[in-house]
Amino acid sequence: MRMMGNNSLKKMKETMEIPEEIICVDCGERCRLASYPPEEGWEAGMVAFYRCLGCLDRWDIVLEE
Repeated sequence: MRMMGNNSLKKMKETMEIPEEIICVDCGERCRLASYPPEEGWEAGMVAFYRCLGCLDRWDIVLEE
């Protein structure tokens, strides 16, 4: 068995799923996810942005746990 030093260990972060669509609070239409998903997955504190299909507003959402 090979032992790893402390420098080789990485803290594992929890990833989360986020919705592909949300509802626009201004016009009530659907907003689609426009951010590219990060390679290591979504995590709390990241920002995802959505674009409304009705009024074209942009919504920047800070992800929470």
